[in-house]
Amino acid sequence: MNIGSMLQRLRNSFKNSAGTIVFGMEDGTVSIFGLIFGVAATTTDTKTVLIAGATGAVAAAVSMMAGVYLDAETTRDETAAMRSSYTAADSARSLSNRLAKAGLTSEQSNAVAVAVQNDPAATIRLLRALQGSPETALNPLEQALWMLLADFLAAAVPILPFVFFPILQARIISGALTVALLIGLGIGRAQIARRNAIRTVLETVSIGIAAALAGVAIGVLIDRFFSG
Repeated sequence: MNIGSMLQRLRNSFKNSAGTIVFGMEDGTVSIFGLIFGVAATTTDTKTVLIAGATGAVAAAVSMMAGVYLDAETTRDETAAMRSSYTAADSARSLSNRLAKAGLTSEQSNAVAVAVQNDPAATIRLLRALQGSPETALNPLEQALWMLLADFLAAAVPILPFVFFPILQARIISGALTVALLIGLGIGRAQIARRNAIRTVLETVSIGIAAALAGVAIGVLIDRFFSG
């Protein structure tokens, strides 16, 4: 396999995993943002903040990777089972029911189902399209690796300022960088889902800020409780 084909495969994998990548980056950013600020609000020890952030980032990334792998594998197995077990009558009946739920009349639904009743592969493709699922099953390993990479790299953004700056300055820089990343993620979400960009950005940033405030609140409460 030459470099050109490898790059093309990587681009295709990235394109097919765009939703997973954005989701992973959002999860990593929001969860670690809240964790970091919760710890940083109650200590001036940089080492404590870094240990909490690094362990949280690794644990969250591995957990999300496992979840995505299992989800993609389950979806792939369900599709394979559907293809092997469905008879033509089963497929036509399921398709007719799905079309009826989508708003077609019974006559229209039955007409479409009859049109493809002798082509089980076409029936299954129509069912997957109506369910919003990709026609080609996603590779579980690829999805899991993209999730691991995206989640961990995004989680590093709120952590890294505490490596290079004193904790007081690091809080400000970490907050600014994380908000900037959340804005970028909001724009990415809007493009993928074809939603209003301003609304999606505000929603994404608000979730991140809420996570940070929640982390600070819990950290302060626990610190005061154990401090007497």
